[in-house]
Amino acid sequence: MMNTVATENEKLIELREASVGRLLWRYSLPAVVGMLVMSLYNIIDRIFIGQWVGPEAIAGLAITFPVMNLSAALGVLIGAGGSARISILLGAKDHAGAQNVLGNALVLLSIIICCYLSAFAIFIDDILIAFGASEVTLPYARDFMLYILPGMFMTNFAFTFNNFMRASGYPVRAMVTMFIGAGMNVILAPIFIYYFELGIKGAAIATDISMMVSAFFVLSHFFYKKSTLRFMRDREMYRLRLRVFLPILSIGAAPSVVNAAACFINVIINKTLYAHGGDTAVAAAGIFTTYTSLMTMVVVGICQGMQPIIGYNYGAGLIHRLRRTYWLAVIVSTGIVTFGQIIGLTMPEYIGRAFTTDPGLISETSRCLHISLLAFTVVGFQIVSTTLFQSIGKASASIFLSLTRQVLFLIPLLLLLPPTYGLDGVWAAFPTSDLIATVVTVIMVSIQLSRFNKACRPMAVSQ
Repeated sequence: MMNTVATENEKLIELREASVGRLLWRYSLPAVVGMLVMSLYNIIDRIFIGQWVGPEAIAGLAITFPVMNLSAALGVLIGAGGSARISILLGAKDHAGAQNVLGNALVLLSIIICCYLSAFAIFIDDILIAFGASEVTLPYARDFMLYILPGMFMTNFAFTFNNFMRASGYPVRAMVTMFIGAGMNVILAPIFIYYFELGIKGAAIATDISMMVSAFFVLSHFFYKKSTLRFMRDREMYRLRLRVFLPILSIGAAPSVVNAAACFINVIINKTLYAHGGDTAVAAAGIFTTYTSLMTMVVVGICQGMQPIIGYNYGAGLIHRLRRTYWLAVIVSTGIVTFGQIIGLTMPEYIGRAFTTDPGLISETSRCLHISLLAFTVVGFQIVSTTLFQSIGKASASIFLSLTRQVLFLIPLLLLLPPTYGLDGVWAAFPTSDLIATVVTVIMVSIQLSRFNKACRPMAVSQ
């Protein structure tokens, strides 16, 4: 036990004492690289599918986005909630409590994955049709989903425990484990899609193999004796207890709701797009989502690096360090999404051509990017602010803030604008929602920051 505590102190003491700027760089860079690596899974698949299979396949793949978002939502419920809880407990020097979170998270995640994969396997056609699949796109969507299901199992384990690895003081190792899977996917995707002529099924198989290898390396970390947190033979840490897993679920609910909301928003978007622009509009939205996810994933990576710093210092009562970390993350994230916005607005046709050679799809993608990215510069601030509330355990505020942009404002706009402005109304709903949500975000963050005292005694964290 003494060795474990000593190792823990060596890994975590910098969260309390090191420069905030250096900490954010050290924790965020591996996380950003990891998130970019995760984006490569989707981008590589979509580029190969678009260039070698066709625009109908891209549209079919876009139909699967809601299903994938729902899977991610269930995984994030445990991954984000557990990692935030681990950071707070380690900040309060409650190592035993952090161990219990690790064990309960493993059991909870296993139960959730088995339940949702069984439902997907049984009702896959009904789910895809409900999510907007047409007669043309359903075969592509079905082929991809049936083959990707085993990989979804591995994906949830890989990304959930990758977050735990980072939260417990191993940001570089977390990055390396994601590199392993992405590197394999880059190699395997063209082989299965093109060489074996498996098309969209080949993309799914390549992802399955890559994620299985990545999950193996991530989970093996928690068997090392020198790891801050590890799987042990103590059965008590795996016994589900309300006081252990309820905080995990409450904190993880916010990012989980975001992903779940994205699932149902995608359903509404796909149906609205199909009604006003057919499969071409659905495919254009798929390219738009893929491009913007590249920037938002970088911001999410910054937030993942920010989360253990804020969580630990909040638990330790060092609010001045929390403030500096938050504002630094806001500045960097805003710069990143603004850069992505400029590229998307000035070179939309080049982005479209990266995914397809179809002139109609390239034209519609260009139109989509010109309108949808008009207010993209505020998205970084929104994501970082949501993570702030999540990191300090303010679940209800984080959930509400998550819902403003994707549900409370976007859904009404999707219902109001298209009847008057047609397809352009769908594209215009995105920047309009972003601007309104930003106003709400500014108000909530201002209230929360005003409540912090510069000098705060360490908090008592129960477990």
